[in-house]
Amino acid sequence: MLNEQEYKVGSCHCKSVEIKIQFNGSFSKLRRCNCSLCSKRWAVVASVPVDQLQVLKGMDVLRLYQWNTKVAKHYFCSICGVYTHHQRRSNPSEYGINIACFPEVNVLDYTNIPYIDGINHPKDSQEDYT
Repeated sequence: MLNEQEYKVGSCHCKSVEIKIQFNGSFSKLRRCNCSLCSKRWAVVASVPVDQLQVLKGMDVLRLYQWNTKVAKHYFCSICGVYTHHQRRSNPSEYGINIACFPEVNVLDYTNIPYIDGINHPKDSQEDYT
């Protein structure tokens, strides 16, 4: 359970899914990824340890998407389609979270976020992601 004094609550667009993260005042490990999925969703992602994210609402409408190695678990709202979070392939003890799901975030403040090279991910078993 998360400490009630140090958290942020975010949601998908339709608010059917709500997530709660432990938050110490700034997002950790901000990045974008150039892999075939991330480049299409264009999200700025931060990381939190798996035990610091809680789905408050919408487990029944969250959908899971996996491909290739099937290690990463990408979750999105089945109603509005917004990606909320994913369990990372490079570090399965962390969730990547879509920072745009949090109401205080202005995406224009995050235009110069570095990219990681997901196209050439060291854990790929194949060159073709599809």
